[in-house]
Amino acid sequence: GMVSNWTKIPPPLFKKVVIVLIDALRDDFVFGSKGKQFMPYITQVVEKGTSYSFIAEAKPPTVTMPRIKALMTGSIPGFIDVVVNLNSPALLDDNLIWQAKTAGKRIIFYGDDTWVKLFPKHFVEYDGTTSFFVSDFTEVDDNVTRHLDRVLKREDWDLLILHYLGLDHIGHMTGPNSPLVGPKLREMDNILKKIHISLLSKEEASLPNLLVVCGDHGMSETGSHGGSSEGEVHTPLLFISSAFEKRSGPLAQPEHVQQTDLASTLAIGLGLPISRNSVGNLILPVVGGKTMREQLRFVHLNGFQLSRLLQQNTPAYEKDPGYEHFKIAEKSHGNWIKLYLEGNNSEILLNLGKKVLKQYLEALKTLSSSLSKQVAQYDMYSMMVGTVIIMEVLLLLLLSVPKALSKRAEFEVPLSPPLFSLLFYLMCLLLCAVHVIVCTSAESLCYFCSMSWLTAVGVMMLISALICGILSAIAKIFENSRLPPKNPTVSSSSWSEIDVLILAGTIGHVLSLGASSFVEEEHQTWYFLINTLCLVLCQELCRNYFLLKECDPQYSTNLKQNFDSIGETSECKNIDIPAASNSKLGKATSSSEFIKGSNKWISLATPWIVLICCRLLRSLNQTGVQWAHRPDFGHWLTSSEHKSELSFLAAVSLLMIFFLVQRRCSVVSKIAMALGLLGVYSYRAAIGNVIFPWQHGGKDISKGITEARFVYVFVLGIVFTGTKDLLKSQVISADSSMKSTGLWEVYSGLVLLAALLFRPHNLPVLMFCLLIQTITTKYIWRPLKFDAAQIAIMHYWFGQAFFYFQGNSNGIATVDVSAGFVGLDSYVEIPAIFLTAFATYAGPLLWAIHLLCYLSSEVSRNPAAVGHGCFCYALMRSIPVAIYVVLVTGLRYHLFIWSVFSPKLLYEGVHVFITAAVCLFFTAMDQNHS
Repeated sequence: GMVSNWTKIPPPLFKKVVIVLIDALRDDFVFGSKGKQFMPYITQVVEKGTSYSFIAEAKPPTVTMPRIKALMTGSIPGFIDVVVNLNSPALLDDNLIWQAKTAGKRIIFYGDDTWVKLFPKHFVEYDGTTSFFVSDFTEVDDNVTRHLDRVLKREDWDLLILHYLGLDHIGHMTGPNSPLVGPKLREMDNILKKIHISLLSKEEASLPNLLVVCGDHGMSETGSHGGSSEGEVHTPLLFISSAFEKRSGPLAQPEHVQQTDLASTLAIGLGLPISRNSVGNLILPVVGGKTMREQLRFVHLNGFQLSRLLQQNTPAYEKDPGYEHFKIAEKSHGNWIKLYLEGNNSEILLNLGKKVLKQYLEALKTLSSSLSKQVAQYDMYSMMVGTVIIMEVLLLLLLSVPKALSKRAEFEVPLSPPLFSLLFYLMCLLLCAVHVIVCTSAESLCYFCSMSWLTAVGVMMLISALICGILSAIAKIFENSRLPPKNPTVSSSSWSEIDVLILAGTIGHVLSLGASSFVEEEHQTWYFLINTLCLVLCQELCRNYFLLKECDPQYSTNLKQNFDSIGETSECKNIDIPAASNSKLGKATSSSEFIKGSNKWISLATPWIVLICCRLLRSLNQTGVQWAHRPDFGHWLTSSEHKSELSFLAAVSLLMIFFLVQRRCSVVSKIAMALGLLGVYSYRAAIGNVIFPWQHGGKDISKGITEARFVYVFVLGIVFTGTKDLLKSQVISADSSMKSTGLWEVYSGLVLLAALLFRPHNLPVLMFCLLIQTITTKYIWRPLKFDAAQIAIMHYWFGQAFFYFQGNSNGIATVDVSAGFVGLDSYVEIPAIFLTAFATYAGPLLWAIHLLCYLSSEVSRNPAAVGHGCFCYALMRSIPVAIYVVLVTGLRYHLFIWSVFSPKLLYEGVHVFITAAVCLFFTAMDQNHS
């Protein structure tokens, strides 16, 4: 006691530590009848040996990766970790493994390769096995055990971690009561016996060794895990060491601890700092053999770390009961130290010491629970309020369909009458009362309750207004249904095959979002829908050309329109369909042979060309989860030995992109586009993705910043030219041809930006996107005269398919973060986010802008076309998102909520923002302002 040891970390209590993590080890597998029957050695150690046994409670989601994080950091992981570290699966939080490595300890790991991904470069030796091949019960464990004999003989390690997966796989395949469970537990018992005997034989007098046996999560009665049932959250936790006293009396029921307590206990045991974000408590019996002074020192360290964490997370931390208890205990600790230093060895010192220890443990418990609650709770009230608003908006959209798709394209939300109705004020009062009750009785932090009262009342008014709007919209529909129809002779239009497909496809896709496998493999749904759409279009074309007889008046009008569309698309500037004059009609009948000839056959071949393009694109990028590891054409192209093939493909794609885009641009934009695409190739050559034909051998690889910025100049130039034309057409004169040119130039600017951001092997995706848009416009949509709603939905479908053709999936790992750094020499947040989002959603965005270009050229045929298109596009995005929000809320304890459903929710959220921006652009371009 002469010098203070306040700043030094206490010395380690154990020399070597072995952690054996048995995946899905339920507490009754060790402490229940199965343990007695199949794990005799461990049962004997637990009942009569030098060990301490506990039941560790895991927090949901009870899935391996978050549980490993909890065991090693002592914190409760949330999905936000994934969002923050978009491109890094490595664990960046302060953790036990990092602390051990920093302290110079040598760590060896064998087992589930999740550890290798979470802690790269932390192990001096490792051998990872994949955890997802669940039909393998033996190989996956033999791969771990085969290293044991060799490693246990060696002296060159301090921490050995073994993660066994076989039991988890048996659970998934056959459940916890399967006859396979017994033999697997017996195998684990023998392995633990071997490790324990080896550790005992190696022990030196100075420091004992420690064996820790634990599970990451349990298993439910069906054998799965992820939820919060007792079987899933309760796992055994055993500390076995010669440092502990031999158990004398009969074995009591094991005490319950938190899974997060392991990190702080092991940190003290290994003489390491406790991880910064740990919310765990020191498990006191493990250090119970030490002197009172050391025990108090350990609990004080733990309390100090928890109170620091509380200070960082809670503004009013001083009022927290845990913090108050800790400060009282700290004072008592000071008094104890004074007595101790005075050399007082009486009973008083011992009793005071026990009292201080008790105070510390109480404080630790309170601190830990208040910190855990902040992290691991679903804020159900805020989630419900958000869901209600979303569902109300969706209902309003659906109720507005008849009016929005009428000739006048009106979409009005009747808000003014409800604002003066009694119902509105009653609803507001009722909701405010509910808000007060919920917020005053809520024990946990609630995001919505923490908002200012003004904001909360505003939200309540919005909900009330939407309810009143919905009710008045329903009332109007009933009123209209009672009135006799104005034109009783005109029959309501019958449903075509396209309409049926669109409805069935939309409903099918929405329902599929409730299953994790369908979310993982969503690209299959869209590929299937696109293929089906092409076949239905083929049937429509056949009917149009072969089944309608020449005498049929509809046939002659189709013929005339067919010809108009050819004349129209061959014009470079004038995108409007000209009104057919008599001379043209005369020409049309005289040239009917020509039309029926070449054009008819190209038109009939178009759906098949689209199908071939889609098939080629599917083999370019393997996406999803199940088959993502399969080799694809993209991997072949990006391998270093195929650089010349990739260069050739990229060059051809860029040439085709120029040819497809330049048709409707002004001369200046054509030159800018050509130079821009040349700049794209130069940029890719500069960073070493592709090579120029005259280039031989290794060339200096740069970041390509100059080349990329050169392209950005042309992108901005083309978009600026287009915007200037658009403003002219909106403000000065309502000139539709100028407006169409302006829109097309904005579109071509975005195509150039996409060409720059796409990886070279993805340039064919952009080329095929433009090709399909060009041929379907000319040979399918114009001749068949689909209405704006149908065309908008087809554009939406193709946009979704192209999102996956790019190689995207519903997992965070497929986001190409490198796109956010093209042309930037350091991380700049806003441009990086914009570029990454644009590169990720380029497919849906380009199809949406193409839809606007197409519909604004159709205004002469249908003045409400742009309004109809915008409404349908918004509706197609709103239906899946709204339903998905409800599904995710219901599935919040699902096994894959963090790995599958949450990333999908993130994608959907960003997509909604992008769609909102697109719809605003649509509305700005709609000259009827309807």
